[in-house]
Amino acid sequence: MSEEINLSVEVPADLGGYRLDQAMAKLFPEYSRSRLQSWIKKGELLVDGKQLRPRDKLLGGETIEVGAQLEVEERWEPEAIELDIVYEDNDILVINKPAGLVVHPAAGHQSGTLLNALLHHCPGAAMVPRAGIVHRLDKDTTGLMVVAKTIEAQTELVSQLQERSMGREYEAVVHRVMTGGGTVSEPMDRHPKHRQKMSVHPTGKEATTHYRVLKKFRGHTHIRLKLETGRTHQIRVHMSHINYPLVGDQLYGGRFRQPKGITPELQETLRGFKRQALHAKKLELWHPGTGELVSWEVPLPDDMEFLLDALKEDARFLEED
Repeated sequence: MSEEINLSVEVPADLGGYRLDQAMAKLFPEYSRSRLQSWIKKGELLVDGKQLRPRDKLLGGETIEVGAQLEVEERWEPEAIELDIVYEDNDILVINKPAGLVVHPAAGHQSGTLLNALLHHCPGAAMVPRAGIVHRLDKDTTGLMVVAKTIEAQTELVSQLQERSMGREYEAVVHRVMTGGGTVSEPMDRHPKHRQKMSVHPTGKEATTHYRVLKKFRGHTHIRLKLETGRTHQIRVHMSHINYPLVGDQLYGGRFRQPKGITPELQETLRGFKRQALHAKKLELWHPGTGELVSWEVPLPDDMEFLLDALKEDARFLEED
């Protein structure tokens, strides 16, 4: 499956002196640098009818012509997996991801992923890198994700993530009672010994998480979080780092004793909560097609509502005791 690309543009004077590959990245930002490099090397991108090298410099005023086949980026199979679609138009798709759904195929998860579902729901996604996925949620994290349906939309959304103009807010339930909100600004990198884990590390990438208290319970806290950066497992690592790990987090939660005297119902609910209690509740971004600021918010999933109900009932029991 492929799409024919035909482009023609004149190099503006202000790009005179630039390398060909650098100038093309500015002229065609919707295409990746590796794709542009490939076109140049294959002779599918010509300068005044001639094939140049990526490092050759331009003078300005040249005519750039592209005649190329846009090949499918991924070789994954479409699968009829039901999606909870919150919003959709020609540019973007916003979904409410359930727990247990892996976002992208990887070792151990070659099928049954969000990417496979997207290829079935929107066949044109096969022409967009990673089927339009611009950010991820962990397998057992629920909530809002935006997916690009065109290369142009994907480029714009990735830019918003990099510029931190896309707003993402989460809700979580953590162990222990917080005294108040705050900010965790600690760099993150792969764990030096356990490669499947992330960790706070002085040589890692910048990572900042803001949090505020929504409700305190006997031995837990319901919090709202806002990300400035989007590192892998960021909220889970940062909350564990300050000794408030997420309820149910099998990777970063450690072994927490249940508070003494809690109701049997809460004991059973906590023992049965086998995923991190984390939900991407609100998403705000600049629409890549209209330029308008748009936002969506979805309710907590049933299992987190059930957990909060059990915590509230335990708190009432304590007050009555």
